[in-house]
Amino acid sequence: MTGFLARTDIVPWGRIPRTQMRVARPSFHDELDALVSEGSAGVNGVLATGLRRSYGDTCINDGGAVIDMTGLDHVVSFDRASGLLVAEAGISLKTILELAIPAGWFLPVTPGTKFVSLGGAVANDVHGKNHHRAGTIGRWVQRLDLKQSNGSERSLGPDDTTGAFAATIGGLGLTGVITRIALQLMPIMSSGMEVENIPFENLAEFFALAGESDATHDYTVAWVDCLAGGSSPGRGIFTRARHGTDGGLQVHFARGPSVPVDAPGFLLNRLSLSAFNEMYYRFAGRRRLATMPLTRFFYPLDAIENWNRLYGRRGFYQYQSVVPPANAEAATAEMLRTIANAGQGSFLAVLKTFGDLPSPGLLSFPMQGTTLALDFANRGPQTLALLDRLDAIVREAGGRLYPAKDGRVSAAMFRAGYPALDRFKPHIDPGMSSAFRRRINL
Repeated sequence: MTGFLARTDIVPWGRIPRTQMRVARPSFHDELDALVSEGSAGVNGVLATGLRRSYGDTCINDGGAVIDMTGLDHVVSFDRASGLLVAEAGISLKTILELAIPAGWFLPVTPGTKFVSLGGAVANDVHGKNHHRAGTIGRWVQRLDLKQSNGSERSLGPDDTTGAFAATIGGLGLTGVITRIALQLMPIMSSGMEVENIPFENLAEFFALAGESDATHDYTVAWVDCLAGGSSPGRGIFTRARHGTDGGLQVHFARGPSVPVDAPGFLLNRLSLSAFNEMYYRFAGRRRLATMPLTRFFYPLDAIENWNRLYGRRGFYQYQSVVPPANAEAATAEMLRTIANAGQGSFLAVLKTFGDLPSPGLLSFPMQGTTLALDFANRGPQTLALLDRLDAIVREAGGRLYPAKDGRVSAAMFRAGYPALDRFKPHIDPGMSSAFRRRINL
């Protein structure tokens, strides 16, 4: 009797592509041996997944098997004095926050959604608004357990000399199934955040604010108007923040509206996006100080359930790049001009500088430089052509793209951006695969 269900429709968060695969949903750790053995022996192997918030094809295994790890979400131990959490890989960041915040602890690094599994966060070596202070989440992993298709299970930490730990951090699930993780949390005194918004008129002002704020604030990020062209593109709103020192340690998870159906394809066009960006810049861009719950600061989009439906049934591409400091301003300006000229902008355009803390993973995305992330409604060949033009700018600048956000980059572009790829390949588990692995030919 198989542990995998018949073929099931699964889509990533960007809703491209739509595909089928066999899925197993274990509830206990001792079910994994049989599932890994069966899945890895089949066509296209097996992939462990969490909440599948990756936008492209790193979290799907079309024609193969998937182990949905979200039922393996138990806390093994939590030391409230030291902040060391040991948990199964399927636990969500939301569940961790519900446990940690009242005890005076917070995630050391968090992406822009709490609906991510801990295993998925480590497998993608996620970063956050505090990269200049904390680096990626992999820097905070004390140990992880890795089950492989040959039947072995290894416990790995930063002291590993084989290279397996470095390959697994940011390894996109291709080195085996991460089963447990020991994560060092970060102490906080309050669940409130002190937040300052500052409008800027161009990229030169953005980089000045980023340089000034990295030394004074834990978190920095900017919204940028990607449709504002002209000779000096890059107006936006810079946000910098610190953890508060009073106000208690409450968990505030706001429940907002839900997008019940796919929005019509014509809703997001140049006119509507330009109008939104203009309104947002004029009305939200006043310089101001505010206090707010940390969950509202870190996870604003989580308050809108199924917000990915706003891009319509055809889905969308998220494009996130990073370019090194020497070329950051010129390359970012060229990308913004290219996007504005194409008229395919995004109302979710995020600009941030990464610090110089090295990422522990061989395929970790962040490096010192500037990262730009945008969403593009899928308009077929014209959207893909625009993304190819952006690729050329990023590659010329010595940058790279984020696999967790990608669903279409070429193998040549990926290889150019990840010089440690040859060191990573020997650690790939032959039984593990994904649509991304096959597309990039790893």
